[in-house]
Amino acid sequence: MKNTAAIILAAGKGTRMKSHLPKVLHKVAGKTMAEQVLSQVHSAGIGKCYMVIGHSSREVQDTLGDIAEYVVQRPQLGTGHAVIQAIPFLSMETRAVLVACADTPLLTAKTLKALMEEFKQGKAACTVLTAKTENPHGYGRIIRNAEGFVTGIVEEKDATEAEKQICEVNTGTYFFDWRLLQEVLCELTNDNAQCEYYLTDTVKVLVEHGHKVTACLAADFQETMGVNDKVQLAMAEQVLRKRKITELQLAGVTVQDPANTYIDTEVEVGADTVIYAGCHLRGNTVIGKNCEIGPDSQITDTKVGDKCTILRSVTNDVVIGNAANIGPFAYLRPGTVLAENVKVGDFVELKKSHIGAGSKIPHLSYVGDSVVGSKVNIGCGTITCNYDGFNKFQTIIEDGAFIGSNSNLVAPVKIGANAYVAAGSTITMEVSADDLAIARGKQRNLEGRGKELREKLKNNK
Repeated sequence: MKNTAAIILAAGKGTRMKSHLPKVLHKVAGKTMAEQVLSQVHSAGIGKCYMVIGHSSREVQDTLGDIAEYVVQRPQLGTGHAVIQAIPFLSMETRAVLVACADTPLLTAKTLKALMEEFKQGKAACTVLTAKTENPHGYGRIIRNAEGFVTGIVEEKDATEAEKQICEVNTGTYFFDWRLLQEVLCELTNDNAQCEYYLTDTVKVLVEHGHKVTACLAADFQETMGVNDKVQLAMAEQVLRKRKITELQLAGVTVQDPANTYIDTEVEVGADTVIYAGCHLRGNTVIGKNCEIGPDSQITDTKVGDKCTILRSVTNDVVIGNAANIGPFAYLRPGTVLAENVKVGDFVELKKSHIGAGSKIPHLSYVGDSVVGSKVNIGCGTITCNYDGFNKFQTIIEDGAFIGSNSNLVAPVKIGANAYVAAGSTITMEVSADDLAIARGKQRNLEGRGKELREKLKNNK
């Protein structure tokens, strides 16, 4: 809809979360609850969003950045009062407003679109998103007239016994005619136990003024669930995780054990990739087609090409080319880029390094702050000594070089193309192309000393 805006209510402290972190900043499926809600609002076609914040407002703004325009509510005097704070910020061209809560991360764009369509087709002053539940205790009940229009929302504490039997409840999400809403907001009072101005009271006032209020029934009550404590946060996590896995499965991804696989909302996975049990795919990770991931891999903010295998490994802020073979038990740290057909084996750690096509680091090595060419073989136990206690230095290993096992490359240092470093060497100077470098102390065998040491150890026991 044109000239439409959204007001997202995010001012509460969230006391029941038992946390110093503001409630709306708690993460679920990889994003804060506020980000989850805003993502769906934008997907529903509403671009202009105003977030009403209050408790820890600076922390909320610093964390969420420019995903919305912020309206500060001080003091926090209820949901109606929160919406009033937004009035000066909305443009004169605004015709309709969605009001939603930032602690309802399970809302979907599909439901929000249905709410908008009901509002538009019904030509209502307000359309309330409602839901049906077998246990409505604690929720405001939806009161309808004989024609099916909403005449009021009765809170649990004010409901009669007959009204408490109503199973259709208020979800806290509404679509309003912005002009009419502004008029009735001025008539709200705080004559209640909490001394707050409730947005729900606008429904009664609109009806009293002769305006029509309609309802849009959500298909799934669970989708409208608010998160108020860590138990509900975990429940929301499970729902979003199940949705994401189902989405991937329908797109051709095999998830071996959905109950023990954890995939964030923004993750992308290509068709015919297999994800084994125990995997965590986080953040903005993108995985290509025909890959095998896991079991027990943790992939964060990583771009993985096609036909890759990652077994029991951890990656964070990494780019992995096609047909790479990672693990088991590899650790790829930020800034690492692997070209195609790279092998990174067991107990290898890479940090801020570029590894060229076809190169191999099979096991038990650390390569940091390095540029490694193509078809390089780095033997077991090799270490790039990149830090002198004050600064980090770079190691360059050019195409086709062979680094023998248990070598130390003391940066800054360069190993030329097709050069060889003998096993057990500590290299402190450049090795030119095609050279063989040997840097070992001369071996000495002391006759009989082994026996002497053994006897000494025996006597000391």
